[in-house]
Amino acid sequence: MADGTYSSGSINFSGLGNGTDFNKLIEGLLDVERRRVTRLETWKSSWQQKNDQFSTLNTQMLNLKTTLEDFDTINEFLKKVVTSTDTTRLTATAESHALETNATIEIGQLASNDVHITASGTSSLKTAITSTNTFFKFSYAGEDYTINDIPAGTTLENFVNIINNHPDSRTRIRASTVYDGSVYHLQISGLEQGSKNQVTISDEGDIIFGGSSFRETQNAVNAQIRVNGFPSAGGGWIERPSNSINDVLEGITLNLHDAEPGRTIKLTTTTDTAGIRGTIDKFISSVNEVRALIIKMTKVNDEGEGSILTGNYGVDMIAQKLKNITADMGIGFSVWDPENMTGDRFSALSQLGIMTDAEQGSPTYGLLKIDEELFEKAMAENDPEAIARLFAANNFGESDSPDFTFSSLIDGTTKPGVYKVEIVSDGTKIISATINGEEASIDGWEITGKSGAALGMAVRLDNISAGTHSGTVSIKTGKVGEMIEELKALTKPYSKFTYEGGPLSVLQDNYRDIMNSIDEKIAFETKRISKMETNLKLKFARLDALLGQYERLQGQLGSSIAQLTA
Repeated sequence: MADGTYSSGSINFSGLGNGTDFNKLIEGLLDVERRRVTRLETWKSSWQQKNDQFSTLNTQMLNLKTTLEDFDTINEFLKKVVTSTDTTRLTATAESHALETNATIEIGQLASNDVHITASGTSSLKTAITSTNTFFKFSYAGEDYTINDIPAGTTLENFVNIINNHPDSRTRIRASTVYDGSVYHLQISGLEQGSKNQVTISDEGDIIFGGSSFRETQNAVNAQIRVNGFPSAGGGWIERPSNSINDVLEGITLNLHDAEPGRTIKLTTTTDTAGIRGTIDKFISSVNEVRALIIKMTKVNDEGEGSILTGNYGVDMIAQKLKNITADMGIGFSVWDPENMTGDRFSALSQLGIMTDAEQGSPTYGLLKIDEELFEKAMAENDPEAIARLFAANNFGESDSPDFTFSSLIDGTTKPGVYKVEIVSDGTKIISATINGEEASIDGWEITGKSGAALGMAVRLDNISAGTHSGTVSIKTGKVGEMIEELKALTKPYSKFTYEGGPLSVLQDNYRDIMNSIDEKIAFETKRISKMETNLKLKFARLDALLGQYERLQGQLGSSIAQLTA
């Protein structure tokens, strides 16, 4: 073939002698077709970018939920601090409901456990302490126990392990050894402190330590304290079987370290106001991290061009839900009535000066900010518990009526909210009761919601006099808990079995389906173009061969004509 090549095994040609380049021509035709693949790849890339942005937002919301879980109860949010004038003898911690007060504590005696040590011993832990099969009997807290089947040849070390692992002794006594420099002595200790937890070695069987060998080196006794001078010196002591006492001063746990009868230690309980402010700042900054990310993802530039998620309904819905939580009144909260002293002193974040910055052009536009003047005014009202409830109430129930008291609820069943309660008594029993107008079940002087949102909520009637007792019971959920529950719903993974999930996971699943469909289109187009390329090469190869034949025929005709005219 003149100025061209062709072979059927691997099509390869460069064109005719007149300079025609069939490879370039084929590539040009294929490039036109490949534009469809490029458009599909670009389309897929936009969906992938959205998916990646969703993943980033989902991660940020999960981080927010984790942060909020650190202070989603009143006890975590409202810190009380207890200082002691003698921390070597007494320290204390306080729950959120502890009163801000001063107290004096006198420690007469520390609680202790019972300890017995043998007077005799062995020169080695490997020394056998019995030559026959034997047993060991003891009593603890007034109950008798027997360890049987102690084999002949049991060493002191083996015996310690038997006691510490036997089901009858391991939760009551602990065996160990005391080495005096030449002899190992057996020590038996009661595991619990307090005078009731006495240990008695009642029968040692055939071990080498007889009953007379065991000496009580420490007696089990109760801790003894006086609080604010009570009881008086002649009236004895308040006694507890532990050096950690949490049921004498409400909300305060006393940790006794050393006793000194006759000396008083002063405890002062205060509210950690700086800690409250620090937690509120953490709440604001953590929420703002999610808000700032959404603003960045949906921002419209100065030329009016939107970001990849501008106008995305899923992101817009999430942004609005989170904004509503910080803007709306708390669930189960009611407006404060100063005249009647009813309602909630703080029922919305705005009352604490926490609001969304709505000033266009502000560097914090769209983010939460705190009005320092309003916040300081709220703090000056000296009701830190009201602030803590607004943020961290967790199924906190209370009644506005002196006649009845909120008793309990079923977590996860009873819904937060405000319930109208009406109880009718004849003076001897409750004869009827309703919650939000629906009949409630009656059990003695307590009623319980039978259906709806009030299901499982129990209210106790305190004023049992005949008549109708009406009022409301509020089940409150603070802003932290409300946001955690919303974040759980928003970040819920999508399930193909239930077809349920959070909005982001649903959108991501839809987008993955779209991208899979695009991949199928790309694969189809790639296969079609590859086949087209093969067909074009075969087609132009045949054309090239045909033109080559015409070229040779033209040459032959030219030679013949030249001979005829010669």
